[in-house]
Amino acid sequence: MQGITKKQRTYYGVDVGILMVNSKFERFPGDIGNARTWNFPVQYKIVTEAQTKRMTDLHNASLLEPFKEAAMEVVAAGVAGITTTCGFLSLYQQELADFCNVPVATSSLLQVPLVQRLLPSNKRVGILTFNGEVLKGPYLEAVGVAVDTPVVGMPPDSEFVRSIRENDNSVPYETLKTEVLATAHNLMSSYPDIGAIVLECTNLAPYAADIADVCEVPVFDTVSLVNWFQAGLRPKRYQLA
Repeated sequence: MQGITKKQRTYYGVDVGILMVNSKFERFPGDIGNARTWNFPVQYKIVTEAQTKRMTDLHNASLLEPFKEAAMEVVAAGVAGITTTCGFLSLYQQELADFCNVPVATSSLLQVPLVQRLLPSNKRVGILTFNGEVLKGPYLEAVGVAVDTPVVGMPPDSEFVRSIRENDNSVPYETLKTEVLATAHNLMSSYPDIGAIVLECTNLAPYAADIADVCEVPVFDTVSLVNWFQAGLRPKRYQLA
């Protein structure tokens, strides 16, 4: 499959195309998949083959081609940049950037090297993720993250993990928040030198402000990434006084 070379514009005024995992669990405000999260228009495209249970197994069973096809559709229709709803798609960062011929930001993990530069030399970035057993090696290396970066995952038996894997939208927000904050506290307790947190999972972003309050460190997520991304795609024009 060749890269995208020509746009046949269908979308107007939409800079960011969001390739979505095929999911049915509730996406609360603050989640990349909730359009009310954004102060600018976005264009969603569901990647049918990208079932939630497959997203942490990309190192064994590739979904690159379906994501290329989805990207091709929205780029050809007029978006100026591509992002996704799963941080594990860091694995495809370079392949999708090469294919799309527009800027691509697959994962909030792209922020980790930058955030590390913001910290004093005795502090490290910590990563809170959906699955701490899988988020290592190639998923980190693909976006320039040091493989010894502290990583803690949500408990496999948590309602947070179960509801995503089973597409269960019945779990109350407060239940999920309690689990997320407990895991964030575990991350900080396990690695006392953490000076900032990056949330890998896009579904963790609704709780970012609460994590920052509890952990008392800066928190970066998919929302901070995409806001930065869009600001470059469409810089604000200022008027002279």
